[in-house]
Amino acid sequence: MADIFDVIADATRRDILQILLDRYESDSTASHGGTSVSEIVTALGLSQPTVSKHLKVLREAGLVAVREEGQHRYYRLESSPLETVEDWLIPFLSVDFDVAGAIEVALTDQAKQMADAIGHAVADTTHRVTSAVQAVSKKLGK
Repeated sequence: MADIFDVIADATRRDILQILLDRYESDSTASHGGTSVSEIVTALGLSQPTVSKHLKVLREAGLVAVREEGQHRYYRLESSPLETVEDWLIPFLSVDFDVAGAIEVALTDQAKQMADAIGHAVADTTHRVTSAVQAVSKKLGK
């Protein structure tokens, strides 16, 4: 599997992720059925083979999931692999942030580990619940 940083280093792949995020956030039905390849092609103004090549890389990195309906494929964002990037970035983002620095000093190593574990558990649970609701909604035809 490609390193997550290598995958998101490409501007076209970041653009695809942004399109999928925008679509997810604007989908008021909560079904989040995905975005078709043709919609991505239209939004980016790129060829279908080029978009498909980038989607394959994103899929292999676990950043997108695909649903097939006949000859059509619908992609949706899978944000959990981006936690690696977030974990790496956070210390850099909080360098000049006094409140974060004060909290960092005040927390013991054990408290930091617990806070990190809780954050990951909440994010994972949120993702699992969302996926379960989507699956149930799909089965119910909503």
